Order: sequence, then structure tokens, then C-alpha cells
Amino acid sequence: MIFVAESAKQKIQEIRQTGAIKEDFFIRVSVVSGGCSGLSYKMDFDNESKPNDQVFEDNGVKVVTDLKSFLYLFNTTLEFSGGLDGKGFSFNNPNATRTCGCGESFAV
Repeated sequence: MIFVAESAKQKIQEIRQTGAIKEDFFIRVSVVSGGCSGLSYKMDFDNESKPNDQVFEDNGVKVVTDLKSFLYLFNTTLEFSGGLDGKGFSFNNPNATRTCGCGESFAV
């Protein structure tokens, strides 16, 4: 399962209310090679499903990931932090054994 914190849900709703993203779009998260620690998170809005997608819904938000990425993202929570010290959307991943200083990449 991939979870969505209340803070992320609220920010996603705000983005949808601006009209920048249509209601039928979902959150697509994935893990790609790169970053200081070896793996990086990727998040997009999407409306096209793929054959091996894993689909979850938490807190009223539909989250989709590919099977390979799900192995790294199991029990991860999508969060949002705003304000002067905020970093936007972030992932609280209990599977990460190491993260870089900026929090953009991780290792397992």
C-alpha cells in the first residue's frame, strides 16, 4: 500500500481546484536510478493506466505505481510540507536505509 497524508491530500485538492489538473487524473509515483544515494522518487499527474500498474486509493486520492517501483515504495506515505522551510511533496519511506542531505534520493 502507498499512503497519502492529509497534508498531501489538501495540496492535491488545491492543485485540482486551480484547473491545472483534471479530476480524472491520478498521482503516478515511481522510483528511478539517480541522485546522491542511488535512487530517486518521481511523481506526476497521469490519466493513462499501464498493464502492470499497482493501484491504491488512500485518503480519497488515487495513487498508481509500476510493479518494480512498488517494491521500493511499499508502506510509503506521500506527504506535503509548505511554508518557508517546506520542501513540497516528499516521501516518508520506511524501506530507505539511507537518504541524501536534500532528501531527494535514497538507498535500500
